[in-house]
This record gives sequence, C-alpha cells and structure tokens, in this order.
Amino acid sequence: MTKAEASPVHLGDFSTSNKRTIYKYIHNDGIQSCQLVMGLTTLEEGCVWNSVPPHTHIRRMEAYFYFDLNSAHRVMHFMGEPQETRHLVVANNEAVLSAPWSMHFGVGTSNYGFIWGMAGENKEFTDMDPVAIASIK
Repeated sequence: MTKAEASPVHLGDFSTSNKRTIYKYIHNDGIQSCQLVMGLTTLEEGCVWNSVPPHTHIRRMEAYFYFDLNSAHRVMHFMGEPQETRHLVVANNEAVLSAPWSMHFGVGTSNYGFIWGMAGENKEFTDMDPVAIASIK
C-alpha cells in the first residue's frame, strides 16, 4: 500500500503543538491482519507532541519506532500509570514498547515521525481510553 492510499487522518492543532497526520496501513478497513494494527504518524514542522491526549489501549500493546529526528534532538516518551509516570529519552531510529495498561504520549525537541504497531485481539483503531492531561503526575 502506498502512503497516498494509507487512509490519512489529520489531527491536532498548531495552537497545541500537535498538528500531525496519521497514515493507517494495517487496520479493519485497510490491509487485513488477525491481530495487528499498524501505521505511521508525522508531525508538522513546529509541532512536537504526539498521541495527545495520552491514552491506554487495555486490549492491545503498542510499539513505537521513532525516525526523522535530527541527531542533536530527542523525544521524551512518557509511559506508566497516569498517577506515576516514567519517561524514556529516545533518539532517532530507536523503539519503545508500551504495555496495555500503560498510558503513552511523547514530546520532542523538534518534529519527527514514528511508525506504530499495536497487537491484540481488538483491532478497532479508535478503541482507546484517554487520560486527562491535568491528571498526569
């Protein structure tokens, strides 16, 4: 499937620094898989936040592979329970695994892209439980 065919979804806003395009490749209405949902997200220049609002996927795990990040920059990948978060400092071409119970979102020191893949019995792209930003500690 080409990028142009990958069901682009435009989300976010410049005012919250998270204007991005999600390209869905493997999903219920795209390439079929028994347990995989996969795509890629690119952030607009000047935007640094991904996956806002933070969320969990109780019925599937997720993996991220960050790319198009200049070697002088990093992404802070937040994860864990909303009341007790942890973060990873991620460089270009590095990956992160996120457990189903772990909320996740990230912020970079510049814009970047990431390939994401989710595995589990639930393949519905929009099935997620948002976490209010003000509740995160």
